[in-house]
Amino acid sequence: MKNTTLPVDFPNDARLENIGTQLIRYGLAIVFIWIGILKFTTYEAAGIKPLVEHSPLLSWTYNFLSVTSFSGLLGFIEIVIGILIVCRPFSPKASALGSIAAVLTFVITLTFMISTPGVIQEGYGFPFLSALPGQFLAKDVVLLGASVWSAGEALAASRGLILRTNT
Repeated sequence: MKNTTLPVDFPNDARLENIGTQLIRYGLAIVFIWIGILKFTTYEAAGIKPLVEHSPLLSWTYNFLSVTSFSGLLGFIEIVIGILIVCRPFSPKASALGSIAAVLTFVITLTFMISTPGVIQEGYGFPFLSALPGQFLAKDVVLLGASVWSAGEALAASRGLILRTNT
């Protein structure tokens, strides 16, 4: 009989799933809080300017907010989203709300793939993404997935459909 055990003692599947759950939820929250804090810096406000000014969904905000003011407002919203996501252990409803806001955030940022010049590497065409902004925006597909998962899990927990409370 062939030995199928691994030479290293890996955690069992339930433990790995729990670790992954924690990394997805709290990693998502860390990303929101960290990037939200950075939105209060001049370099980050300047960095998002080309994305916002070419966006049919957001460009209108520059009609009444400065680049720095809009970036600060966005930073505040992102920090609140991150904090709400972290609330899962004691308020699944708040976490679900934050996760749904995260879904909306990433749906909007993914529209930048269409509206922002320079997403496709010049001279190559689709599917070749430029490093900035193309590849930078592509990661938002995974973050959108994490947000959808977090929203669904937190909504189920808020309705009492999930018995475990360690997430």
